[in-house]
Amino acid sequence: MTTTTKQLPVHEWKTYFDAFTRKHLRPQAESAGIVTIQAVSLRIGDQVFAENARLLGISYDPQGKALEVQLEGDDHMVFKPSEVWVLEGDRDDVIATFELVRPDGIKEILHVRGGGPMERVRAAGGFR
Repeated sequence: MTTTTKQLPVHEWKTYFDAFTRKHLRPQAESAGIVTIQAVSLRIGDQVFAENARLLGISYDPQGKALEVQLEGDDHMVFKPSEVWVLEGDRDDVIATFELVRPDGIKEILHVRGGGPMERVRAAGGFR
């Protein structure tokens, strides 16, 4: 399988993330979406914001210029991202990897993977 990282144009962000959420993260789905969110920067080093958290959805608000990552029990916001890059399904267990570039140059990486049946994810400590 050939995969390519592509930059999403700003005018596609809302539509893309709405479609991604509907396709991969439906609440009634038997499989859970699992995400790890980390920031990468020479200035602040590597920081993990969430690890193996249940991902409920990703949405972009063009009015507020905010990208919201909806997690079970929490949300993670990225305000005024300047770029969004996506790599879909580079391995069987990976749904997508997103790189969000913040205005200060810090890159936030979202690694989204399938978690298998809900009971297995809970037993593995995938929920916080």
